[in-house]
Amino acid sequence: MKRVDLIKAIEGLGCEFIRDGGKHDWYRNPLTGVTQPVPRHREIRENLAKRIFKMLGDPGGGGRTGAAPGQTPA
Repeated sequence: MKRVDLIKAIEGLGCEFIRDGGKHDWYRNPLTGVTQPVPRHREIRENLAKRIFKMLGDPGGGGRTGAAPGQTPA
């Protein structure tokens, strides 16, 4: 998955950029307080992208909020 597509997806959840680290940018979901690093590679492995999306978009550990990157909402 392209990094820009992942960034658009997590920002679509309402997540906001916090800071840039050495090799990662950090994003936070203001509703849940969860923060996750996003690597600065042009391509991010699909399983890693899904994990980042799930951690930032999943408020209670059960259902998902929105559609996963690369998928259309139901």
